[in-house]
Amino acid sequence: MNIPRDIADEELLKLLTTPETQEAAFSFLVDRYSPQLYAVIRRMVYRHEETDDVLQDTFVKVWRHIGTFKGESKLSTWLYSIATNEALSHLRKEKKMRRLPLTTEEYDLTQILMSDPYFDGDLAEAQLFKAIDQLPEKQKLTFELRYFQDLPYKEISEITGTSEGALKANYHHAVKKIKKEMGIEDDTEVD
Repeated sequence: MNIPRDIADEELLKLLTTPETQEAAFSFLVDRYSPQLYAVIRRMVYRHEETDDVLQDTFVKVWRHIGTFKGESKLSTWLYSIATNEALSHLRKEKKMRRLPLTTEEYDLTQILMSDPYFDGDLAEAQLFKAIDQLPEKQKLTFELRYFQDLPYKEISEITGTSEGALKANYHHAVKKIKKEMGIEDDTEVD
């Protein structure tokens, strides 16, 4: 089945819930959303191999639950929600297994990033990720979705189940903490 590249998510959803077109539509969905979901997960998980595993878990969950999606939010919002929840779940499991805070010298994020063959950034980028990693979970998630994915607060609210006002406060505090951690003077407005 040939699915047009510019198909609207509503039409894609119909194909996903029709037995005859479900597999082709799901393959198309994976192709369409893998890059964005990978980016969200990677900024939370950091390691390429673990990111791939979480992305695969995300799509397995989507496959199993596509029939329960009611369309009350955008399909992309639902996918982001599943991806962020899977990434957070992965991080909790990893932290429990290691019994170490994720920012100790034994588990240094900067070293992980710099040694990852898929990381193509410089030291400043590694410092940014380290500063982000030190944020509380809600601030980190809000910052990731707003700054890197450029999602509007309304969509982030649907993904996280948090009010837009609380998200704006989370983002503001996250930016201030990141600037402080990186030694940047805080004299700019925060969106």
